[in-house]
Amino acid sequence: MAPSRLEQTILLVDQDHDFLDWATKRLEARNVRILRCDDAEKAIKVVEKSPVDLVITDIQIGSFDGLELISRVRSINANALVILTAGFPTTTQIIEATRRGARDVLRKESLPFELRPVVEAALQLAEQRRSADDAIPNLPTVDGRVKMIGVSRPLQQVFKLVGRVAQSDAPVLVTGESGTGKELIASAIHDYSPRRKNEMVAINCGAIPESLLESELFGHEKGAFTGAVAKRAGRFEHCDGGTLFLDEIGDMPASVQVKLLRVLQEGTFSRVGSNETLKSDVRIVAATNKDLANEVAEGTFREDLYYRLNVVEIHLPPLRERPEDIPLLAEFFLQRLARKYGLARIRLSGEAVEALQKHAWPGNVRELENTMARSCALATTDLLLPDDIPFARSPFSQQRKLKSLFDALLDTVPKSGNALDWVQRETAVHVLERSGGDLKEAARQLGSTPAAIRKILGSLAPKDDPSA
Repeated sequence: MAPSRLEQTILLVDQDHDFLDWATKRLEARNVRILRCDDAEKAIKVVEKSPVDLVITDIQIGSFDGLELISRVRSINANALVILTAGFPTTTQIIEATRRGARDVLRKESLPFELRPVVEAALQLAEQRRSADDAIPNLPTVDGRVKMIGVSRPLQQVFKLVGRVAQSDAPVLVTGESGTGKELIASAIHDYSPRRKNEMVAINCGAIPESLLESELFGHEKGAFTGAVAKRAGRFEHCDGGTLFLDEIGDMPASVQVKLLRVLQEGTFSRVGSNETLKSDVRIVAATNKDLANEVAEGTFREDLYYRLNVVEIHLPPLRERPEDIPLLAEFFLQRLARKYGLARIRLSGEAVEALQKHAWPGNVRELENTMARSCALATTDLLLPDDIPFARSPFSQQRKLKSLFDALLDTVPKSGNALDWVQRETAVHVLERSGGDLKEAARQLGSTPAAIRKILGSLAPKDDPSA
């Protein structure tokens, strides 16, 4: 009788019939059908005829070993989960079994303790896999010109700005945190502009030494400096009639800022080591993750250049502010990885989607892409659960958490009074409570003295403390 959809099937493969009897009794449960084989060839025939959810096989099983059985089972039924058992599995066997797609490798002596919970987790995964397609979003069409994916309102507003500004030649400043896709926006502006038949050239202003950046942009004459063995055209000449994308413009040295300003004002420049004035019809799109207005205030970026570049500003929101785009992007990266490396399709469970949306993503889309790549590399099944997603530990996570705490604290500051005094007092009260009313211990934790803490607390300080 064929199993119902709610029924799950386990195939036990072992030459030891006593073990088969023991494991059958151990795993008996409602809506679980258990099949048994004592030979690898028989197991293959069962898998070919029955929709098996889980195979539990010994490494020694007659016709061929359990490692080969893993490969053959997975080739017949890619959704089947396999658990390998062995008396004392070697390191090589564990690695090879995992490489071939085994969900787990268990020592036989640990089976009385581990078999049932491991099998229950595997069957739960099989059940989640059945409904995983419901959690997979439909990807919007990527037409080849705009390679950014998103349906969130903030990103749709960005697309509208791109559409409006693309037809003009106005300089554009793209702002946003690292990893949000600023170069993709620059490419979209170019691809939808009248300049799209010409080249877009990108240059990272923060990655090139100051001594070479000027030459990279404007070119140089032979002998202009040590190493200049021949005349060389710069990026402005290369993309005449096209678009020049200046990434990390906030890191551009002051000496180069002056020459860039001249190009923007007059459309002319000179190669390093030359007095000849050249013209170039180039549209500038610049990008930065810095607050350029603040850089101007601090004197590290020219004010006149800032206004020349910031004719139109397009701000890319961080990924944490558009969580509805996260499942779309994750699915896009998973599909792209599968195509690139010839992998089986890997899907996201509903719980995995929720975990992705709750993550802060300090590295934004770039971090999400890398996370999906790590998940694919480490995946043992074709369904990703929250535990299968190796989130990177960000050095900024604690800073973000601390900032959020301070923001929440400052939101409760009374409208009247000194905010700093209030924060000091609230902090001292909290530490004193956590110290069980021990003023000395509270002072030690705060790096202060009991007398100073008592002064901050005022009437709330313990009356009977001898150190006050």
